Amino acid sequence: MPPSRKSSHASPRGPSPRKRRPKAPPGEGRRKPREAYRILFIDGPNLNVLGKREPGVYGEKTLAGVRRDVNEVALREGASVTFYQSNHEGEIVTRLQKARDKADGLVINPGGYTHSSVSIRDALLYAGIPSVEVHLSNLARREPFRKQSLIEDVVVGRISGFGGFGYVLALHAILDHLRREVGIASR
Repeated sequence: MPPSRKSSHASPRGPSPRKRRPKAPPGEGRRKPREAYRILFIDGPNLNVLGKREPGVYGEKTLAGVRRDVNEVALREGASVTFYQSNHEGEIVTRLQKARDKADGLVINPGGYTHSSVSIRDALLYAGIPSVEVHLSNLARREPFRKQSLIEDVVVGRISGFGGFGYVLALHAILDHLRREVGIASR
């Protein structure tokens, strides 16, 4: 077999055994975008007793029930959700720090830390993830000390007063924000 004219490295036995890989069709061969939006839900103190603690204020639905509702909607919306709850401020801060570059969006109910935790606020800023603040009760109709949120100016928005359904609304809100504002529409 004669040497290839295109190869200057032809041997007497024929063309080089290395073959050129065919060019990938458009859209293939590139890193594929993740299939689902990655949304992290973080709940603060006392939300583990939701449904039992002051049901007249917070409702009778448990945190597990709220999470089931969120999972159903996430599945329909093409989102992957992860849940985390802690009664300890430092654990919430650590989870927020670990979420950096691992979640596309965040829904957070800091519970009582809403009104007191500069550390959670700083961790939210560090994480750099678009976030929605959610509360079961309407904070504007509660005690004066509950009307102040230390994170309200570092989140995209706040949903308050709709009970457990507020979490579903928050999921819709963060997904809409990601699709419109952040431009993660290719998923």
